[in-house]
Amino acid sequence: MHTDLHIAIVQKDLVWQDAEKNRKELDGLFATLKNVDVIVLPEMFTTGFSMHPKPIAETMDGNSVSWLKQKAATLDAAIVGSIIIKEQENYYNRLLFVHPTGTIESYDKRHAFTLAGENEKYATGNKKLIVSYKGWKICPLICYDLRFPVWSRNVENYDVLMYVANWPKPRIHAWNTLLKARAIENMSYCIGVNRVGVDANGHEYSGNSIAVDYLGNEMTAVCEYKEAVLYATLTKKDLLQIREKLPFLEDKDQFVIK
Repeated sequence: MHTDLHIAIVQKDLVWQDAEKNRKELDGLFATLKNVDVIVLPEMFTTGFSMHPKPIAETMDGNSVSWLKQKAATLDAAIVGSIIIKEQENYYNRLLFVHPTGTIESYDKRHAFTLAGENEKYATGNKKLIVSYKGWKICPLICYDLRFPVWSRNVENYDVLMYVANWPKPRIHAWNTLLKARAIENMSYCIGVNRVGVDANGHEYSGNSIAVDYLGNEMTAVCEYKEAVLYATLTKKDLLQIREKLPFLEDKDQFVIK
């Protein structure tokens, strides 16, 4: 028997480079959530998309990671989002998948956003993460990764793609289009979580967070320019049935990623 997966998509404005304030605001929001399995937060949800990691980076035993573990346990739900992490002399834009048990699985952003100089400030990862959770296989990725379909290619037979982002308004059409493309080409549910508001660099974010099914159909209403929690229920039975009916993944190309 396959269990549905209940997703809460948190579209939020972010306080610039202030992890404590962002955590406090999320405390209030989390208190309103009920009966969810996974809570998905934007990219760098404690700071905004900052290219000044030195004064604001945290460690894997720091306040934000401890807070995530406590909240996941209290809510009995996994929490997903990226934060700035320092390890040794490197900084990472690191996605954390925090299980209710306190187990943490992580993914370091593969594609640094060179247009903003992210490649000059952050080390990049070279390994995809596939999370097993409640009978589902989830592939979480970060923002700019969305533009690179080979990296997200469904060679692991995952069920859900998740993108956490700070994707600016001028290129939101690409966001809307590529999320559906990734869902269709990988025969997978696709969740895209984007922030709203204007950051300290003057970049505006319209949100447009969304859940899309394996055929590219929108599962949530369009939500722009405001904070919101969007809910989606993913059904494994439907996914398996459509993959059996339309076995497109069996004909996929093979890529070697170096």
